[in-house]
Amino acid sequence: MRLDDLKNSRVIIVTVVYLSLFLDNVLLTVVVPIIPDYLCTLDANTTASAEEDENGRVGLLLSSKALVQLILNPAVGTLTGTLGYARPLFLGNLSLLLAALLFAFGQTYEILFLARSIQGIASACIAVSGMSLVASQYSEEDKRSKIMGFVLGSIALGVLLGYPIGSVLYDLEGKMAPFLLVSCLVIVVICLQIFTLDVQTNSEFFHMHQPTEQQSTWMHLLSNPHIIIIFGAIWCSTSPMAILEPCLPIWLRTHIKPKKWQLGTVFIPDSVGYLIGTNFFGMIAYRYGRSKVAILAMFVVGVSAVLIPSANTMSQLIVPHLGMGLGIGVADAALVPLLASLVDRNGNYGPVYSIQQVAVSLAYSLGPIMGSEMVKTIGFPWVMRIVGIVNIAYCPLLIYLTLERRKLRLTKNEGKKDYDTFHKSVMSYERFHDSDDDL
Repeated sequence: MRLDDLKNSRVIIVTVVYLSLFLDNVLLTVVVPIIPDYLCTLDANTTASAEEDENGRVGLLLSSKALVQLILNPAVGTLTGTLGYARPLFLGNLSLLLAALLFAFGQTYEILFLARSIQGIASACIAVSGMSLVASQYSEEDKRSKIMGFVLGSIALGVLLGYPIGSVLYDLEGKMAPFLLVSCLVIVVICLQIFTLDVQTNSEFFHMHQPTEQQSTWMHLLSNPHIIIIFGAIWCSTSPMAILEPCLPIWLRTHIKPKKWQLGTVFIPDSVGYLIGTNFFGMIAYRYGRSKVAILAMFVVGVSAVLIPSANTMSQLIVPHLGMGLGIGVADAALVPLLASLVDRNGNYGPVYSIQQVAVSLAYSLGPIMGSEMVKTIGFPWVMRIVGIVNIAYCPLLIYLTLERRKLRLTKNEGKKDYDTFHKSVMSYERFHDSDDDL
């Protein structure tokens, strides 16, 4: 494959993965302002005494996606070993299209629940195979960090646009309009992937049939303490946001009493912070050390979580929310590419990115449940302080990861010294070795 062809195939692949993740997250959030109101209109006889039951049904519907995704992530990771990365991504987009159409035309709670569950299938396929596909295309660590950070930014952009798209189109045109818009865009992505499927498959064949020292398996990966530490870091840093989404609006109504439109804007700084973190800190993390940058990011997440309950006005929430989104984005931009570098020699990125997605899904499935129960017991302020302290307390494990990776690097360098004595390849090694001395 010529260099120009390789560059073009990379651009196409990144475009498909970016748009797939973007639309998945648009659909994730576009339903939030629509479904509760629509379900109430289905039953015109809903009384005040039945509202709590209705809230429970809505919560179950919205959480079904994360639960299905949690269950399927390992299966998709295993599937990539036999089918490659393009086919599960294609299956994910087809599932996303089906979910959007069911949301558009569904008129019962059961159909809407099915649609949300099918989106869990779509999200598992798109997230695992998409990130694996990008990792396989960019073996250069500096480019991988930059591109994977850029691709992760699609998540924040989708979340940021999903809420207003859903509320505005629902108000102007009715329930079907936003979901049909998403469906049309997903069809465009599916067509783009169909026309470029040969390019992707050939490229995958080249990468996946190189000699490998040991195939990536779940048991092999879970025995690696570095991967376990990164798994825990992603879980811990994502959990505060997962807890905030169901708990913060209720706390705001009782303590700050904002206007209704303000409730819809309270999470905008988080999305903006995440977008900044993923888009601009991938290369910074690579240059200064990804584990070291992740330590700082988790510290920022922890401090932001502790500060949120101290706000007395909506404007005072902006800085801690921005800090939390920024911290989560920087942590992802640092740790997600690091996972790929840990399995570069094993030949399959699917299992390691299924582990990463399990961490995210655990946060978003268990976080709201555990957070809501804890709020009833100890109150919202103490819940946020506890999750903030947990993030700060996790930093020493990332320090341990930094030191262990540094030892590994030094050991490898010592082993190469004699071999490199008679030529100057070590000069190019040092030139391209990033400042991430924990790699």
